[in-house]
Amino acid sequence: MRQKRAKAYRKLMSMYSMTFGFRQPYQVLVDSEMCKTAISAQYELVKQLNVVLQGTVKPMITQCCIHELYLQGKSEQPAVDLAKTFERRKCNHREPIPGDECLASVVGETNKHRYVIATQSDELRDKLRAIPAVPVVHMNRSVMILEPPSNATQEAKETNEEKSLHASRSEVKAASSAATAEPPRKKHKGPKRPNPLSVKKKKTASEPSRKSKDESQDSQTTGSKRAPDGPAQDEPSEDAGHRRKRKRKRKAEEGSDAEQAHD
Repeated sequence: MRQKRAKAYRKLMSMYSMTFGFRQPYQVLVDSEMCKTAISAQYELVKQLNVVLQGTVKPMITQCCIHELYLQGKSEQPAVDLAKTFERRKCNHREPIPGDECLASVVGETNKHRYVIATQSDELRDKLRAIPAVPVVHMNRSVMILEPPSNATQEAKETNEEKSLHASRSEVKAASSAATAEPPRKKHKGPKRPNPLSVKKKKTASEPSRKSKDESQDSQTTGSKRAPDGPAQDEPSEDAGHRRKRKRKRKAEEGSDAEQAHD
């Protein structure tokens, strides 16, 4: 596949995924004529479906389509063997009906289950173009082609985009109305308060300061050196020194008086 075509198919499948919810692996309903064409052209059907749809696929076939192959006899046995490798899709038809009618009934009016249709029937392709969001694949001279989106698909895409646009606008209006309904909060003017974690705790009256504790300890150590009744013995007080001087002075005076009397 050429790069230009592959890019166009990738863009188309991304549109189906984003707008209509298609997911991988893509469910591909294959009709009996597509099986016969793939066998006659020696075409690897599943591999080419992966390439065209730009992703993994899950090929499926209805009971009515495989019954059409059984009716064609042993000449179409290779096509029957190919169809047996696909997953069987229950169409809930008690009696077999033509494959085109079966696929059209399975797709319905809205393609609820998001099927990709691989068919060689021109009549079925015309019916499916009237249904929105139905990717159609067919083969033209051994080349698999993904058809461009139909008018119904384009109209459904535009309506979905308008709905999503109106929904987004309504959400914006609701948000703006809610914002205007709430009054703006006034900012507190004034000096900023300090961080409570960085502020030091105040000292209570019951807790003594460190300085008072040191003074009390010093007083206890000095008090232990003193005697209980008075000053310590090894450190004489000033009063004791004055008394000694006075006693010595009196003795000296008495001695001088005695010498004078003796003379």
